[in-house]
Amino acid sequence: MNDPTEQLNRTFAALADPTRRDIVARLAGGDANVSELAEPYEMSLQAVSKHVKVLEEAGLVTRSKDAQRRPVHLDAEVFGLMTKWIERYRQEAEQRYRRLDALLATIADDKTTETKEVS
Repeated sequence: MNDPTEQLNRTFAALADPTRRDIVARLAGGDANVSELAEPYEMSLQAVSKHVKVLEEAGLVTRSKDAQRRPVHLDAEVFGLMTKWIERYRQEAEQRYRRLDALLATIADDKTTETKEVS
């Protein structure tokens, strides 16, 4: 998964599901195994495991073997890619708003000038 576009597609698709977003939020507080992740949900362990697999395929989490335990780790590196993508479009939107503000200010100045000339 070397293509950044494909990585972003998988990441955002994985995060489109509210359960997976919740799992990511919980993992931000620390590692957990699938059983621990499944506790608050009214779904099978297998269903939670599938959610974790989707997150893993998207590069958001990794699993390691720690004796009998298989903890799930949040991989913060992928968030850097998402942040760069979001920041790029945030900056573009800000630039558009600045241009709009400047245009509206010019229009307001023109109306003020016209009003003074008519008076």
